[in-house]
Amino acid sequence: MEYRRVGRSGLKVSALSLSGWVTSGGGAHRDEFGRILSVALERGVNLVDLADIYGGGAAEQAMGRLLRGYPRRQLVLSSKCYWPMSEGVNDRGLSRKHIMESVEGSLRRLQTDYLDLYVCQHYDDDCPTEETARAMDDLVRQGKVLYWGTSAWSAGQVREAHRAAAHYRAHGPTVEMPLYNLHERAIEAELMPTAAELGVGLIVWGALAGGALTGKYAGERRAGASRWVEPWVEGVAEEKNAQLLALAADAGMAPSQLALAWALRAPTVASVLMGVTSAEQLLENLGALELRLSDEVLSRLEAIFQAP
Repeated sequence: MEYRRVGRSGLKVSALSLSGWVTSGGGAHRDEFGRILSVALERGVNLVDLADIYGGGAAEQAMGRLLRGYPRRQLVLSSKCYWPMSEGVNDRGLSRKHIMESVEGSLRRLQTDYLDLYVCQHYDDDCPTEETARAMDDLVRQGKVLYWGTSAWSAGQVREAHRAAAHYRAHGPTVEMPLYNLHERAIEAELMPTAAELGVGLIVWGALAGGALTGKYAGERRAGASRWVEPWVEGVAEEKNAQLLALAADAGMAPSQLALAWALRAPTVASVLMGVTSAEQLLENLGALELRLSDEVLSRLEAIFQAP
């Protein structure tokens, strides 16, 4: 396993890491995910990422049970807050109240005393960034959170969080979790340079475009794509996917491995989250770590998926 520093922090995470969204009811069966988790940890994966919204807390509860018996110090546990957890007007967003209450719920469900990473899953237009940054700093000082970060924030919003934290001599965000894959490369323009400048590490999700980049929805199977995946399997995107499959075959690798290895090539990317539904799929994905993409392969990918 390859381990990478998260930005300029001292925290190191596995280059490929495990998303716990599949424990929320729509992915792998709980028993299968137990097997996935066991294989992942045996192969050196140390980062497991969740969110309180996954299954309304069910994913965290399941993970808390599955992780019993594993040494806590060997794990990097990450969770997120922002989305509504009830009908309550304050049970959402990034206010001090919601953050403080949400972290307690996540800690209880995960059966742990602290989170290695705690992430603001969306930018909150209704809450001052200063309030969010100071609440997160308090959690760090209390030892309930070791590092905090953001997800799906723009470069300007991440910079704003750093300014707010610096003003109050608070701990600033260490990580940003953006969507990043061959179809979705918008972060290369501003977010990646900003992250490098500020010392923020990127832990990216959606690297396989919901399975679109693996051939899962090729041809007639396209009808099975969810609404979220549809933009990556229709029209021009479908042709690009077909070219990716052909390139992977020529290079003697699985399409998933090619797409993951491409995402891992970026120097600001600390880790790529994997959402897998079987141990076999996990092992195939981990094969991406053994690949070093040639200039020719990278050039062909660039020609297919031109950067914005």
